[in-house]
Formats: sequence, structure tokens, C-alpha cells
Amino acid sequence: MKKNQKGFSLIELLVVIAIIGTIAAIAIPNLIAARRSANEGSAMSTIRMLHTAQVTYNAADGNGQYGSLANLRDIILIDELVATGNKSGYNFIATPDNNVTPSTFVIDAAPINVTAGAMRTGTRRFCIATEGVLRANPNNPGTRITAANACNDAYGPAVH
Repeated sequence: MKKNQKGFSLIELLVVIAIIGTIAAIAIPNLIAARRSANEGSAMSTIRMLHTAQVTYNAADGNGQYGSLANLRDIILIDELVATGNKSGYNFIATPDNNVTPSTFVIDAAPINVTAGAMRTGTRRFCIATEGVLRANPNNPGTRITAANACNDAYGPAVH
């Protein structure tokens, strides 16, 4: 070896790479779980906001009826992103039933990607009906909730 040779040996570099790999193996699943949890928190917040928008629409512009996401967007109760029905890994559908007296509605929020693994955007599906109780279903059923009584019957207890 030369007297002034500088740098790292191959063994030192391999040790550093092994340490970085171990840290990544521990950290990445936690980051994915944190993202999924953040998506669920955003979905719960958005569904509550949509409930408030529905109540406001009913009282202000709906003449006793509830509206679709497009109706809520048209009078600027919700923003364009929420009106598309997709936000933070969840898909939202508002289903008003103005053929009954009094009118009712249900809002359903389902994860966009439910396959297991890193790409999963949520583990629970949410719904809220006219009375304003947010409910969650950890089983993530494939059918949409489109009636207020179905939200109450098919989903578990209230989410706080």
C-alpha cells in the first residue's frame, strides 16, 4: 500500500450498505402504514365535511333536498378535488334519496386500492348517513352503500 492512500475499502462499503439496507427494511413498512393511516384520517375528515355540506345544501339551496357531489360543487360548498370523488387514496360517492319524506342521503368512502401490500390506500371503508354518525367497516365489502339505512345496518359502531 502506498503511504498516502485514501478512501474506503470494499469491506467498509459493504458494511455501510448492509446497515442502510437493514434500516430501510425496518423503516419502509412503518412509512407505508403511516401513509395508509393518513389516508384514512383524511377520508374521515372529508366525509364529515361532506355531511356538513349536505346539511348546508339542504337548508340553503336544496329546498329540503340533498345533492350530489356536483350539486355541492356548483354552489361552492366543496372544492373541485373532492367533487371529482377521489381524494387521498379514497373514492367518495354521495347518494341523495329525495324520493322519500324527509329526504335522506348517504356518503360512502372506499379505498381506491384494496390489494394487500405497499400500494393499499386504506384498510377500512366509511359511510355517513343523514343523522351524521360516521361508521367504519374493516371488512371492506365490495358493494357500495347507497341507502341511509344500509349505512346503519351494514357498518359497525360509530367512529370517533
